[in-house]
Amino acid sequence: MIFWFIPFCLFQLAILPLDNLPEGPGQAAEGPGSGDYITEEIWFQDYADKSDGFWLFEPMSEQVDTASVIVFNHGYGAINPMVYGGWIRHLVQQGHIVIYPRYQRNLFSPSTRKFVDNATYAIKEALELLKTEGHVYPDEDALFFIGHSYGGAISANILNRLDELGLPKPKGALLCAPGTGPFKGGLLDSYENLPESLKLLIVVSINDYVVGEKLGRKVYETAINTPERNLIRIIPDSTGNPALTSEHNECYSLDMTFDTGLRNVNAERALRIAKTDAADYYCFWKLMDALMDCTLNGANCEVAIGDTPEQQYMGAWSNGTPLKTLEIWKAENKN
Repeated sequence: MIFWFIPFCLFQLAILPLDNLPEGPGQAAEGPGSGDYITEEIWFQDYADKSDGFWLFEPMSEQVDTASVIVFNHGYGAINPMVYGGWIRHLVQQGHIVIYPRYQRNLFSPSTRKFVDNATYAIKEALELLKTEGHVYPDEDALFFIGHSYGGAISANILNRLDELGLPKPKGALLCAPGTGPFKGGLLDSYENLPESLKLLIVVSINDYVVGEKLGRKVYETAINTPERNLIRIIPDSTGNPALTSEHNECYSLDMTFDTGLRNVNAERALRIAKTDAADYYCFWKLMDALMDCTLNGANCEVAIGDTPEQQYMGAWSNGTPLKTLEIWKAENKN
């Protein structure tokens, strides 16, 4: 009896505190990353029947007839916008246009060598479509890029070859866990041709066992002609429930409104693991909002870039304990 009773008591002690762990922070009421929106209505359009097609998201508001444009390059196989739908909705409800290039037909076709060309073609086609009657007109002087995983590698390639590819020059970019895994298509030896005027944020995760930090560090270290750049690391924090895990797909944020019905291993994984939490509100959404606001309006620059407390802040658990802050990595830090 004693032999079984003691382990059971210890087991109870081990699991009971989980019920009392603090909750993570919700979305801020104001400022970058907040739900301060100008519209609730979004026009979701499908032009993605081919591998160089795209999905398009426009704000539906009388306040918006011309808008800044965000190119959102998805991760490998994430050819269903629902995977990042929460973030896309957040951006469009603020009054931005989002172009979501498809760039691949499926997990096996086309070759990764075609990804950059397909994404570039989709971007050009989307920009031209937006200039036609009935659409929100695109402000090409207010162009930004977001890229996750393979989409981060594609975005970095495009940004390094803008003149060659015939695309307008973006104001800023956020690369989230950029990398290609075992593939090589789209990788460059150097990113020294990224525009000097570009504000560049690269976010990597400590527990990313899919692509790691290799490409993120390479872009950061070789983009020597782009002075306004930060390499940012998400630090895991298990203080609360759910824990901040700092894994490869932290920027997933489901919105089933944008579900195209396509299912593959990536879509199924997103349905299992995606959550909208502090990593979204206080890292990806906050940083991108601040980056755009800083570039276009000269506001919230201390939140966007520069290794400041405002940039590093990740919110607080429900018991008031701050989450572990973002780490702004420097080339001399080799850990």
